[in-house]
Amino acid sequence: MKLTDAKLRTLTDPGKHFDGGGLYVEVTKAGGRYWRLKYRHGGKEKRLAFGVYPAVSLRDARDRAAAAHALLKAGDDPGALRKAAKVRAQYEQENTLEAVAQDWIRHQAARWEPVTMQRIRASLEADIFPTLGGRALASIKPGELMAAVKAIEARGAGELANRVLQRVKSIYRWAVTHERIESNPMLDLVPSEILKPREVTHRAALADKDIPEFLGKLATYEGDISTVHALRLLMLTAARPGEVRGARWSEIDLDGALWVIPAERMKMRTEHRVPLSRQALEVLRAMEPLSGDSDLVFPSPNYRSKPLSENTFNSAMTRMGFKGSATAHGFRALFSTTANECGWNPDVIERQLAHKERNKVRAAYHRSSYMPDRASLMQWWADYLDGRKSGTVVPMPKRAA
Repeated sequence: MKLTDAKLRTLTDPGKHFDGGGLYVEVTKAGGRYWRLKYRHGGKEKRLAFGVYPAVSLRDARDRAAAAHALLKAGDDPGALRKAAKVRAQYEQENTLEAVAQDWIRHQAARWEPVTMQRIRASLEADIFPTLGGRALASIKPGELMAAVKAIEARGAGELANRVLQRVKSIYRWAVTHERIESNPMLDLVPSEILKPREVTHRAALADKDIPEFLGKLATYEGDISTVHALRLLMLTAARPGEVRGARWSEIDLDGALWVIPAERMKMRTEHRVPLSRQALEVLRAMEPLSGDSDLVFPSPNYRSKPLSENTFNSAMTRMGFKGSATAHGFRALFSTTANECGWNPDVIERQLAHKERNKVRAAYHRSSYMPDRASLMQWWADYLDGRKSGTVVPMPKRAA
């Protein structure tokens, strides 16, 4: 006899109470009422649970039983399919875009500077995770990622949009390699076919005519003396701001007039040697009483274990009146332009700037470090800056002409 709602409400006898077609409600001694379906598949008797009455009504239980019988009729095992669905759901929960992205970031962390990792994570947290982060990797369509990066572009951040797109594509490539997803649906997304062309704007660089004014203001700057010395070393070495801020005493050989920046601190992940001019050595010796007991040459005035903050240089230049007309990174452009215009060997200049040779064939055969020439170049550059400050002319060495 089939079950009814009225009977179910008053049902208290422990045991199995059948409704037909293998569907029954099992009453426990404690009074629980559990829906079950008894069926056979592959010659074996099996059970399928449908939940607890009254949370699952009689009608719901019958609908679920009918769906299970339809699967059996098609040759499938509803119990096995349910288990597979649970496994799949668990797999997708562990392989959402955000979960995989965090694993990707941890995997790449050793290759990045802390500030780089922070920027990458922040860009994903701000523009990708809120809308797509909780979704399984395989469920996200290319069009959805396109919409996300175009929204970034629409607010005027075209460069960031391009970087975010490349980062998400890298996450998917990593996911395929590490078997977190079977295939890469983002493979055919090409930035130039999605985002508008961008006009490249270079960082503002100090003009040669402004060198005397800048050096004069730097000499009278009333801010932290470590910042003054760091800016001087930045100009004298043509290194990147991050390389100077993170400089360590263990990297510097004052007697040998050489600063060796390890590969892990370089943009191109290749060790870089910087010949130190007489003036650069004077800056470093002036820092010895201030930070010689520290690992860092230019520690933060507030936290000795941390370097000067990323904004220190440009903030100081702003206070000196150079906001918008010069940046700390622009000193490299000033050095390059001046040295090239004065006839120095472009290969020597590029090697001193630690630029990577873009021509792969040329890079394979052109391995000279030019250290003697670079030492001469950096001493000439330091003398040139002194000359511009005092108004004297620095003659060009014969080898550079």
